[in-house]
Amino acid sequence: MQHKDDDVPMLILGGGSNLLLLEDYQGSVIQVATKGIDVSEDQAHFYLKVAAGENWHELVCETLKLGMPGLENMALIPGTVGAAPIQNIGAYGVELCQVCDWVEYLDLQTGGITRLEAADCGFGYRESIFKNELKGRAVITSVGLKLPKDWQPKLSYGPLQSLAEETKVTAPMIFKQVCQVRQEKLPNPTVLGNAGSFFKNPVVAAADYLKLAERFPDLVGYAQQDGTVKLAAGWLIDKAGLKGFQMGAAAVHDKQALVLVNKGGASGEDVANLAREIIRQVQTRFGVELLPEPRIFAATGERSL
Repeated sequence: MQHKDDDVPMLILGGGSNLLLLEDYQGSVIQVATKGIDVSEDQAHFYLKVAAGENWHELVCETLKLGMPGLENMALIPGTVGAAPIQNIGAYGVELCQVCDWVEYLDLQTGGITRLEAADCGFGYRESIFKNELKGRAVITSVGLKLPKDWQPKLSYGPLQSLAEETKVTAPMIFKQVCQVRQEKLPNPTVLGNAGSFFKNPVVAAADYLKLAERFPDLVGYAQQDGTVKLAAGWLIDKAGLKGFQMGAAAVHDKQALVLVNKGGASGEDVANLAREIIRQVQTRFGVELLPEPRIFAATGERSL
């Protein structure tokens, strides 16, 4: 992204939790720190207008405190509300697109504010129009959320299935379980440097999944509505024998193979080298390509791994 009037690169930053910096950034960094949550409702829904600078997890906590469930599966996802639509964040069976009503952004080309309905945001798995057609052009200013009052628990994802046996599952119960699982598996970035889940879960054709399942009967996969199958990237990395694997001071986390950690003194390039080696080994073993989830920045802008 460039300044409108010159050639100095510009990085729009939320919480910074989904970035891998390979070197010192040689441009302007603008952090979106706006605050504010407005709530309205009708008979069927709660409607929230949330400023882009609000912390995502704190928003989840606030909605539960106010008796507005629907975001609990996405507890403890780091980052800001404004960054959430870019990646179409999701966890434990729920994605932002399922609760998003609209997204407002500042158009850097026109200087105007534009509101996009959720259906026009190009949401996909860790995808959106903001990573594609509007990349470098849109600065998200606020996000509209639509939470149904007829709330139904989403318990399809692994660690939450045990709750289905309970007679009455509440949103706070799901919230507590999600937080517990995340804290057990995922290192706290303030204690052990990491960029969260580093790889997207790869999506493959059903036929490819069946071939892999013949070779690896314990293969973890989730059927998608379009007939494809989403594989668990963490399982692939673990099965390739890479849990705990280390290159320099960058390592695969020993409790969750999807997370790459900085053991102390690792550079961004060290983490990138480790990621490339993981991609190579998983491709060799399974014929499946892993793609990084964080955005990767060099001195003057975003680049591929």
